[in-house]
Amino acid sequence: MENSPDPKRWFALALLCLAGFMIILDASIVLVAVPSIERELTFSTGGVQWVPSGYALMFGGLLLLGGRVSDLLGRRRVLIAGLLLFAASSLLCGFAWSGDALVFARGLQGIAAAVLAPSALSIVMTTFPDGAERNKALGIWGATSGVGGTAGSLIGGPVTDGLGWQWIFFINVPVCLLVVALAPVLLKDSRGPGRRGFDIAGAVTVTAALIVLVYAVIEAPTSSAGRTTLLALVSAGLFALFVQVEKRSAAPLVPLRIFRSRAVVGGNLIGMTWGLAAFGLNFVYTQYAQLALGTSAIRYGLMSSVLAAAAVGGSIVGQNLVTRIGPRPIAAASLVVAGIGSTVMSLMSVSSGYFEVAFWGLTIFGAGLGAGSVAGAIAALSEVAEKDSGMASGLQNATFQIGGAVGIAVLSAVAVGNTHGSAPAELVSGYRVAFAACWAFIAVGLVGTGLLVGRKRAADREAATVAA
Repeated sequence: MENSPDPKRWFALALLCLAGFMIILDASIVLVAVPSIERELTFSTGGVQWVPSGYALMFGGLLLLGGRVSDLLGRRRVLIAGLLLFAASSLLCGFAWSGDALVFARGLQGIAAAVLAPSALSIVMTTFPDGAERNKALGIWGATSGVGGTAGSLIGGPVTDGLGWQWIFFINVPVCLLVVALAPVLLKDSRGPGRRGFDIAGAVTVTAALIVLVYAVIEAPTSSAGRTTLLALVSAGLFALFVQVEKRSAAPLVPLRIFRSRAVVGGNLIGMTWGLAAFGLNFVYTQYAQLALGTSAIRYGLMSSVLAAAAVGGSIVGQNLVTRIGPRPIAAASLVVAGIGSTVMSLMSVSSGYFEVAFWGLTIFGAGLGAGSVAGAIAALSEVAEKDSGMASGLQNATFQIGGAVGIAVLSAVAVGNTHGSAPAELVSGYRVAFAACWAFIAVGLVGTGLLVGRKRAADREAATVAA
């Protein structure tokens, strides 16, 4: 009886999925409200992008540390602490009196998400026994996250237009309190095996390196070349320090040996590319629709939902094709498809009708995004030992979030640098260049596919290993 399944496990899963849905929703819903936030609060040129980027940077930069903390201190306990911090920071976001206050609060939200996400997923893993039930639970968890990303555009529009942008943050509070109240009743506490350190030095150095990098990109259009170069060198120095910390740490956040696998490196480059392109393109499209065209937040949400729908369809097709022919050709083809979609988006003008350009551009890009994300994720985990599976999964999520923050910064800087005025036509000229610049991200992903091993070669290598 001691090893019998928890009778409340499906209720526990529903509660955990609610928390996971909220975390992913918060990353996407804010994009709808960015133009409204920029109008009401004071930001420097291009500074509003810190609202989505601050969350993504802290989330991605501290995600692996958050997983380690939950393993050592107890997953349910850390989950509850993360929920309380998420609720408090959401209130602070809603009551923000300036752009700086909102960016600070969004950073706190990202920290909370960095401990919430891995602790919730770890509880899912420990609640369900290995086998069919766990696979089903993980499938539901993944589907819920996907719906969270899709729902951001649909929910954000009505909330922003009807209640005000502050309510996209206030709605988190009752959800957090509900999960906190039910967690002791439905969730079992657990800890990871063994005694390990936290590697705070590694988390601080890599997060600081990312923040300096994004700041350098954001300020590049209005800063001198010397200052931008200096910031880039500081960021590179911090990344180098992070590598040294990981080499000497007894319990590193990311054991450097994992990067000996070409599949891990290639898969994570592909995942980072999708973060770069998807977040960056979505951010620029928000600016185009609401600032250049004057589209309402509700209408923008409906217009952009086609991207999410195409991504869902693409992921279903991609999963079936990867099973048959392997991840490498699907990843490469999907990246090219997404590049074509961004090229279509670059044809938009002030007078473009939605069904003339945007609908087709978003649909094509979304289809590539869905299929390519699946291929990249499978590739990144294909050669990982069971003992490293949790860390590899966390690394994959972290690279996607970090890519999102950098992607927003880069495409926003490209748009600002190619805009010479505030008239709609002048704004659109910058946005068109930014859409076309997505090909630079696609190139990074194609390098990643070049590192993946083809299916035939992988089979030959496996046969050789068995023979040896």
